[in-house]
Amino acid sequence: MPGMDSGLNTNDPTLVAAFRSTLLHEGLVIIVIFLALLLGYGIIRGRRAAAAPASLPPRPPAPPEPGARRVLRIGFGVLWIIDGILQAQPQMAGGLPSVVIAPGATTSPGWVRDVVNAGGTVWAFHPVQAAASAVWIQMGLGLWLIAAESGWPSRLAGLGSAAWGMIVWMFGEAFGSIFAPGLSWLTGAPGAVALYVTAGILIALPARAWAGPRLGRLLLGGIGLFWIGMAVLQAWPGRGFWQGSDGTLTGMVQGMAGLNQPRLQEAVVSSFASFTSDYGFLVNLIAVIALGLAGLAFLSGRPRLLRVAMPAATVLCLADWVLVQDLGMPGGLGTDPNSMVPWLLLLWAGYAGITHAADASGRAPACARRLRFSLAALRPAAIRQEVTRATARSVVALGGLGAVLVGVVPMAPASLNHTADPILARAISGDAVTLDRPAPGFRLVSQSGEPVSLASLRGKTVLLTFLDPLCTADCPLPQELTGASSLLGDSGHNVELVAIAANPIHFGTAYTRSLDQQEGLAGVPNWLFLTGTLTQLQEVWGSYGIHVAHMAPGSSLMSDLVFVIDKAGWIRQEIRDDPGPGTVSIRSSFAVLLRDAARQAMSLPADP
Repeated sequence: MPGMDSGLNTNDPTLVAAFRSTLLHEGLVIIVIFLALLLGYGIIRGRRAAAAPASLPPRPPAPPEPGARRVLRIGFGVLWIIDGILQAQPQMAGGLPSVVIAPGATTSPGWVRDVVNAGGTVWAFHPVQAAASAVWIQMGLGLWLIAAESGWPSRLAGLGSAAWGMIVWMFGEAFGSIFAPGLSWLTGAPGAVALYVTAGILIALPARAWAGPRLGRLLLGGIGLFWIGMAVLQAWPGRGFWQGSDGTLTGMVQGMAGLNQPRLQEAVVSSFASFTSDYGFLVNLIAVIALGLAGLAFLSGRPRLLRVAMPAATVLCLADWVLVQDLGMPGGLGTDPNSMVPWLLLLWAGYAGITHAADASGRAPACARRLRFSLAALRPAAIRQEVTRATARSVVALGGLGAVLVGVVPMAPASLNHTADPILARAISGDAVTLDRPAPGFRLVSQSGEPVSLASLRGKTVLLTFLDPLCTADCPLPQELTGASSLLGDSGHNVELVAIAANPIHFGTAYTRSLDQQEGLAGVPNWLFLTGTLTQLQEVWGSYGIHVAHMAPGSSLMSDLVFVIDKAGWIRQEIRDDPGPGTVSIRSSFAVLLRDAARQAMSLPADP
């Protein structure tokens, strides 16, 4: 998908090192936040102990949290923490867009791929910051959910979980592949994070919604309807689930078995893949019947049926999680445990909502039926009173919110920045070589036939490279140079972009003008494509250490270098420009790298 592939190895050491460094620095910020909160909490406790008992009105007793809500809040809080830990795997920075996100959207409609590509491009352009932000947002959400037991902080944690889950579901899971062919509950439909979103919305509901069994019935009924629909899809002829060796399910399980994982886990999944290959019809029949019957039981809401359906559904989910979804985490790029654990949390929360209602009458206590939130709660005195009543849970919840902000704050401007991080270019080309020597002179002619010498460019910063005029398939260097000039803004007119023809056969002005037309460079005012006689060109190639080798049917191979020459005519940096596949993110990253090098050279004095 365009713009999503960084063109780098997922284990690129430069990206991995930068990712770890960013995690470390942002982790230290989070530690400081927690230490500050603990210090404040200690001061508050000291003052509270010294205050007269009558000076602090007792807090009205809060109604106990319904068990169903507690299951969702703590269960999905733990899942977010696990997801954050998985996001900290070293390969995430370089591999998530191209290895995880893009393949999941390839069979979806075009508009879905466009949405996913928009999100994946942000990651591909800023992989280090995006990967680090995902870690802290998810771990922070988990801590916040677990610690915030009741009140507005808890409800806001649910909203935050739902909001982040929606972002991940759209951009990371391609809407759970619900618009793609081959949709199946067994393989994760409707996407694990869609269940996180559902749980977040349920947690954000007002307290009165949890009184009585109604919400539990609605939750289980909704799950029942969905499972019945999934059973129908699973049984639909022509979707490949009834076949054995060449069936859709067999291919999925075989693919999971081939991932890097513990030997025992691989053996279990491989054995099930062989069984599915031999008995695909039977496996699918069991899945269809189990989904359909469980869905009908949930939809009925009858306690007697639920007492049988809940354990059976639990076994079904765990079996699918182990045998089909392969725990969702092996391979080094697993981002969550997949959908079966979230399904179990939602199921048992719904069951708890039915069997452990707030009271026998199904009516909520008066304090839960009414939302008592007014402007009076925002008065300084009221705020100070709430701060004074702070607990250890409050400290953890605020620390979790702080971790979320540590992830959100740097990522928000990065997502609006349409230029790639230069770390991508440095990962490919290595660090620039710092030089301090006079640039070899030359006297050549431009693409328009005008004489140009290095001396005539004195007073301007020069980005000098060598370019084959027959570059036709992938010619990123001119675009990177002009991109760097554009990024310089008004100061770009102080920079000359100079390319010298590097082809021992096809080097005349007709060829240089042809490449200008091909790459849209004819109207760029500070672009010069120089050439001369073969003898002149060979002298310049040699003086700059450029080796040009002839390749059939006329193209050439040379070193991809950019020399940064300051206003005084001295070479200050030598940048190896080897963009590999020439992806959008790589071209943008090299443009940023060249812009930064030009700025540094422009800041130097005119005299060496």
